[in-house]
Amino acid sequence: MRNPIFKGIATAMITPFHADGTVDYEAFGRMIDFQIDNGINGLVVCATTGEAPTLTDEEHMNLIRFAVERSAGRVPVIAGTGSNYTGHAIEMTKYACEAGADAVLVVTPYYNKATQNGLVKSFHAIADASAKPVIVYNVPSRTGCNILPSTYVKLAEHENICAIKEANGNISSVVETMSLVGDKLVMYSGNDDQIVPIMSMGGLGCISVLSNVIPRQTVEICERFFRGDIAGAAELQMRYLPLINALFCEVNPIPAKAAMAAMGFCEDVLRLPLTPMESANRERLLGCMRKEGLIG
Repeated sequence: MRNPIFKGIATAMITPFHADGTVDYEAFGRMIDFQIDNGINGLVVCATTGEAPTLTDEEHMNLIRFAVERSAGRVPVIAGTGSNYTGHAIEMTKYACEAGADAVLVVTPYYNKATQNGLVKSFHAIADASAKPVIVYNVPSRTGCNILPSTYVKLAEHENICAIKEANGNISSVVETMSLVGDKLVMYSGNDDQIVPIMSMGGLGCISVLSNVIPRQTVEICERFFRGDIAGAAELQMRYLPLINALFCEVNPIPAKAAMAAMGFCEDVLRLPLTPMESANRERLLGCMRKEGLIG
């Protein structure tokens, strides 16, 4: 198997903003410390949950460097560097590597999309330019572009492509992918409601939104599984399903940011086109959080 960047849970970090819309680095630092103090296995910055499409290149680069410096080697930092333009993804990947990120997370091209051949050529070009391992991120519900199991076989031929963040929601496709690539690529779940199912097929954890809110408990799902307590891991997966569903009842990261704001970590400020949660959904989320003792 390719050497995993992490084993367990890496949190897909939100990007906190001040009321005026500027990045709140003080809040970001507090959240990084909270994650590490609660046993998280890695941090992912400037990706979907971090509202990367709304960040300027300067903000994107500053957040990566800040996360690397604040983490200070305590956990791996994975930088989101994907783009619908391969040239831009290459430049952001080069910067992330120079800034000290341990790996990069590269999403499939969105809007313009690509053929399967185009995906292979694009990911290979990015991997050629990267000094650090590349995690391929497949989330067709957002990008309109899905990586087929047979395409992963071709991606695995590149020695610098090490892993998959699979968020296509299709367990049958995951099974086929794992049967084809074997130990040539590490598999991470990209969906919090599929942590245990994907680990049962050989996955090594999850790049998680849930762990923004409950990092220690999310890590425990994986730790139970790795100890051989499959029933215990499944029990936690099901226990936190209502909270997971509430965190995805509106477009991510709208609920995640509302949750972190309710816990006092940041302002509930997003950048358009994202807007704060609708009141009924917010009450649903807060109710789940109260049940878990996260807020009063």
